[in-house]
Amino acid sequence: MPKIEVNEKLFFNLLGTKYDYAKLENRLEGGKAELDEKPDETLSEDQRVIKIELNDTNRPDLWSTAGIARCLRIHDGGKRNDFSSFLSTKDKTLDFGNRVVNVDPNMKDIRPFMTAFVISGKPIDEPMLLDIIQTQEKLCWNFGRKRRSISMGVYRSANIEWPVNYHAVDPDKTSFVPLQCTEPMTCRQIITDHPKGKEYGWILKDKPMFPLLSDAKGETMSMAPIINSATLGAVQVGDKDLLVEMTGTDMPSLLLATSIVACDFADTGYEILPVQVNHPYETGFGKSIVTPYYFQQTTSTTIGAINKLLGSSLTEEQAIAALARMDVDAKLADGKIVVTPPAYRNDFLHEVDIIEDVMMGEELVNFKPEKPHDFTIGRLSKLTTFSRKAKTLMVGLGYQEMIFNYLGSKRDYIEKMNISDEKVIEISNPMTENYQFVRPSIIPSLLGAESGSGNAVYPHKIFEIGKIAYLDENENTGTKTRHSMGFVTAVSDANFNNAASEVATLLHFLDHEYIVAESDDPRFIPGRQANVLMKKADGTTEVVGIFGEIHPAVLENWTITVPCFGGELDLESLLN
Repeated sequence: MPKIEVNEKLFFNLLGTKYDYAKLENRLEGGKAELDEKPDETLSEDQRVIKIELNDTNRPDLWSTAGIARCLRIHDGGKRNDFSSFLSTKDKTLDFGNRVVNVDPNMKDIRPFMTAFVISGKPIDEPMLLDIIQTQEKLCWNFGRKRRSISMGVYRSANIEWPVNYHAVDPDKTSFVPLQCTEPMTCRQIITDHPKGKEYGWILKDKPMFPLLSDAKGETMSMAPIINSATLGAVQVGDKDLLVEMTGTDMPSLLLATSIVACDFADTGYEILPVQVNHPYETGFGKSIVTPYYFQQTTSTTIGAINKLLGSSLTEEQAIAALARMDVDAKLADGKIVVTPPAYRNDFLHEVDIIEDVMMGEELVNFKPEKPHDFTIGRLSKLTTFSRKAKTLMVGLGYQEMIFNYLGSKRDYIEKMNISDEKVIEISNPMTENYQFVRPSIIPSLLGAESGSGNAVYPHKIFEIGKIAYLDENENTGTKTRHSMGFVTAVSDANFNNAASEVATLLHFLDHEYIVAESDDPRFIPGRQANVLMKKADGTTEVVGIFGEIHPAVLENWTITVPCFGGELDLESLLN
């Protein structure tokens, strides 16, 4: 979980009140956080550092001093700030003056998107500068996938001549003086020799051209997402006007991160000045976009759903008041509570997210524990009993059971399997690309295990019974989750007949009749694969599984050198 360090004086100033550490620890529950470490009380208040652990990875807006202070202040009845004065929308474009960024068409396939704004007002002091650096690191490392999808740069705005250019350059012929250096280095040298280049150079090293940010005078500002220049990018205590820019590969995440940082600066007393960024290609929000930009959609729930899930008896007015304590606007419309998220949040994906905020706004201590009122008898579900029978049969057939994660990467679930991503569920705000997709099949998990088992004595026979999920527009949620069984055998004489024999044996002892039909699945060899079909009560047939010889291209993707056959069966369909 993310941990942040907050300057005690800055934190309590933003909070608007001062708590003792016992009360602070109690109040942090309102932000789904906890006190990780108290500061050294022998130090003066402006030197004390409070360490806080955040327990909500869906709320990157809390990963800063201003963000957690805002949450606690409003939760405690404090004033809610209005950020609309600096937020553009689809229907409202703000005055951006001469503050313009022009994006090079060549950036489309390198690092395509950019956002920016300027802060103006009081000089930056040391606690604020340290907090800016922390926000930059936490936001871009966790939410921005180690700067791959989001990076942030801060510059001395007063020394910048507009318009700014975000363009692609030859990494071997372009040079500038990076931070922590006194001599120019080429862009290529920076990713091989500079400390930050060694840490983040992997993002750019295979690109034919590198991103560069420079002003109208041609003076380099930074090489995103690696390092700022030692001139315009060297922000110091006392600097007053700053340009904040973000570059990345995912525009919604970039816009959200931009709003988070802008709202943080606004809370600390700075004026936010919008910037227009001109992309020569579509961003999903238009080519020319004035940022910060509000793009969140409304969502809704009902008081009945709230009370049913929380076991409460709240009125609609009480639920709306609870949401207001979470800085969420809500109103009644057509019998529903319609929620408009604040600019710095984009985590309302389902009505349950609204209900959770109602619960947090009401505070957990106000929900009294209750003993169950109904007498119940626990027993295994029919699906669990059926799955255990299937598991016993697979072990009897010589298979070894495996257990895997349900989340994985695009490379493992899609690219290595030679399938389309059309029905694969992608996580909106993953912490890392290794856990970006929900698995649509068990077979890639099994092949991943097999790829690391080359030194074990053959044959290898492995299986797993577990959940898979995929997109289905016919479902209320747009997705379908199924209980499935996958198996893979790696042996020198692996063939279709062996796979058919394994399936026939399993289904015989599960007391199921079935038929097979020709299939065309890119994971298997054409002509050496088959769908498993079962007759339904109405006389029609339903596909309940597939088996066959794994395609050589798939095996090569997994660096598996031994032939394999495998398959997968939908246990829920077999149970019905």
